[in-house]
Amino acid sequence: MPADITIYNPQTLGAPMGQYSHVTRVRANEFLFIAGMLAGDAAGNVIGEGDFDAQTAQVFRNIEAALQSAGASWGNVVQFTTYLVHSQDIPKFMAWRLREFPKLFPDGKYPPNTLLMVDRLVREAFLVEVQTIAAL
Repeated sequence: MPADITIYNPQTLGAPMGQYSHVTRVRANEFLFIAGMLAGDAAGNVIGEGDFDAQTAQVFRNIEAALQSAGASWGNVVQFTTYLVHSQDIPKFMAWRLREFPKLFPDGKYPPNTLLMVDRLVREAFLVEVQTIAAL
């Protein structure tokens, strides 16, 4: 039985402040927990050093590869947690999601996302990291 995923925004919470939803309700047999993905390639090279958009694109390519490894897709994602190093990158992150999420989630149901600011990531060159939970 595939996961039954309902993503929604209760009226009592108001509209989300970006490309995410407030709530995901899941009935699933299995969950996929994907570690925070960074802008690295399979050889461990940093992709897009100093370029927030290039790094974010690589992060989401890596998430997609992790999803595909379990036979999952973007439609299986039930939650993101995003870590940014610079608060000045919040508008860039929101713009990237505004531009790219309609392609990843064509139904317009964007998974909940918690956005956190951190001092740094595992390497100084990394600007963004995204952890993902999916239901199968």
